[in-house]
Amino acid sequence: MLYDAYEVQRSLLAGASKMAGLGAGWLSNPSNPFGYGSMGPIVAAGLDVFAHAAAPRGKPDFHINSVEVKGEAVAVDEDVTVRKPFGNLLHFRKKGVSGQEPLLIVAPMSGHFATLLRGTVERMLPGHEVYITDWADAKTVPLSDGAFDLDSYIDYLIEFLEAIHAETGKVPHMLAVCQPSVPAYAAVAIMNGEDHPASPKTLTMMGGPIDTREAPTAVNTLATQRPHAWFQQNVIATVPYVYAGAGRKVYPGFLQLAGFMTMNLGSHLMSHWEMFKHLVVGDEESADRTREFYEEYRSVADMTAEFYLQTIDVVFQSHALPNGEYTHKGEVVDPGEITKTALLAIEGERDDISGIGQTKASLTLATGLAEKKKKYLLAEGVGHYGIFNGGKWRDRIAPVVEDFIAKHA
Repeated sequence: MLYDAYEVQRSLLAGASKMAGLGAGWLSNPSNPFGYGSMGPIVAAGLDVFAHAAAPRGKPDFHINSVEVKGEAVAVDEDVTVRKPFGNLLHFRKKGVSGQEPLLIVAPMSGHFATLLRGTVERMLPGHEVYITDWADAKTVPLSDGAFDLDSYIDYLIEFLEAIHAETGKVPHMLAVCQPSVPAYAAVAIMNGEDHPASPKTLTMMGGPIDTREAPTAVNTLATQRPHAWFQQNVIATVPYVYAGAGRKVYPGFLQLAGFMTMNLGSHLMSHWEMFKHLVVGDEESADRTREFYEEYRSVADMTAEFYLQTIDVVFQSHALPNGEYTHKGEVVDPGEITKTALLAIEGERDDISGIGQTKASLTLATGLAEKKKKYLLAEGVGHYGIFNGGKWRDRIAPVVEDFIAKHA
């Protein structure tokens, strides 16, 4: 019923959004005399903001067509190297450029699409052969394709690393943003323990919940305040029959978005208020920056119920990894087996998703790794989103990542 009710509301708002957009366009048309009155720009701006806020979103595109390498523009093609039901390995292939260090960027499966890391990809692309995990929206995956949980996530990462190794002839590096820090860390421990030839040279973890007992945030508190059964009963829904994944149990992306919006509701309201004021005075460029951010931010995907519930249990409630109880296919994952892959832990001073110390714990748990292969960065004045996107990421954090990769290449 939850998903059905949302679909009804989405359909109604989609129509209202179209009508509001038409109204805004009509009032903004230079040939319309009503648009020149004192209320014309105000009403048009209000309709425009509503149309943008209420419009349904699909999966965005990366729109990375070229990149500058050593002062020259180079064309970029998106190729699917490995195609899987719950996600593809996407390769940003630069024409005429070869021999660079391969880098697998692991996008979070936490309600948003991989395009949330567009800025991460753009910054690392000039100097690296960049791949990214392009996770699927669970509501588009038919039931016949089976289940997807944390074990599956780890298996996908290992298979992707193997594919990169086979394609490039080089041992890849890996960069995990937020949620995937845990399965990426586990994958590295497993591969190092097996002396796997595709074990990544480096693993960079950014704002990841390795040990959520360190500096708990509102997100961590929410996950621990209620029993596991509460999440099963209240936030898991069944995909309606209008989607390819009809009948699949999921944690809907719209619930995740609602949670994120509520955490900083005042900031989101102020952003739309500023957008309204920009539109009133005709500052389309400033309004477009807000539009672009929310086009991405409000594009959400569903997660399989088994993946979401297992993450709540293993990562946030039982703290299985730091307690030495994390398992993959029934076998305990031992961080002490990380002996080859160099580790870089990055945290934001103002991160309200993963608190200070949660990612740094990965360095302490890797007891078998030499200290010279460990590095920690606390990005001052940086929030969760700013760790991997924006000016502070480009100018202050990315150079540290590049230097770390180069040092251990």
